[in-house]
Amino acid sequence: MDFFRDLLAEGNTFLLFPFIAGVLGSIAFGVVGSYVVVRRISYIAGAVAHSVLGGIGASLYLNHHYDWKWLSPQIGALLAALISISLINWVGRFGKQREDSLIGAVWVIGMSSGILFMSATPGYNDLSGYLFGDILFISQNDLWLLGSLNVLIVAVCWVFYHKMLAVCFDEEFTRLRGINTSFYNFLLLLLTAITVVMMINIVGIVMVIALLTIPASTASMFSRHLWQMLILSSLFCLASVVTGFSVSYSYDFPTGAVIVLVSVLIYLAAVITKSLFQRFRAVEQKA
Repeated sequence: MDFFRDLLAEGNTFLLFPFIAGVLGSIAFGVVGSYVVVRRISYIAGAVAHSVLGGIGASLYLNHHYDWKWLSPQIGALLAALISISLINWVGRFGKQREDSLIGAVWVIGMSSGILFMSATPGYNDLSGYLFGDILFISQNDLWLLGSLNVLIVAVCWVFYHKMLAVCFDEEFTRLRGINTSFYNFLLLLLTAITVVMMINIVGIVMVIALLTIPASTASMFSRHLWQMLILSSLFCLASVVTGFSVSYSYDFPTGAVIVLVSVLIYLAAVITKSLFQRFRAVEQKA
């Protein structure tokens, strides 16, 4: 209860801004994560998440050595994510190389180049803030960006809901119906890249893929329709963020790590609960 009392204390933006960021992030994670899980592209999301370290490292390097002040780490991360999904999408459509090999290469090149750029930039040898998140340093500008991201995601998913649903569940049949499946696949990758970049401050590069997929996987166990999964996934993600934030504040634990662990515990509880319920129903039907 100390957490919620301090959260609502007047002028306590140190807790309020990160908490609002977590709530806003739950919407983005829940909605985009549902599409990622249904479309089974979590490995692509993981590659994009790790590739952004290269963009972050390059932006810091260019800022320090060439005074490129306009190139912020967030812009660098977004550019790296866009390049990654463009390469993966192009190879998936036209390339003759194995797509999984390219995804692995994007994953490794992004991480290694980011480490090299940061090692060559004085004062940026500590990667923990980018790898594991730094939610307590969320600014008001970050909140506006997160809010804009949520509006964009909800609007896109509302307008293209049925077509993206068709692409996720039966791409070949959707293509035969004359729908441009390549466009909707790229649109989903684009939303994933934007979400990953905006959420790095909350849980970091290493754990962003966990919060993108675990709440959605939990929601899939209790959903018969995609729209139900979108809502439940956001709610499970919100529960993970609120509980994780409260526990980390009370016991002085790393916030991002606790949030992810809470989401895993919710997932395990859901698996056990559903398994017990199915077993109970089976016994009841035999009786």
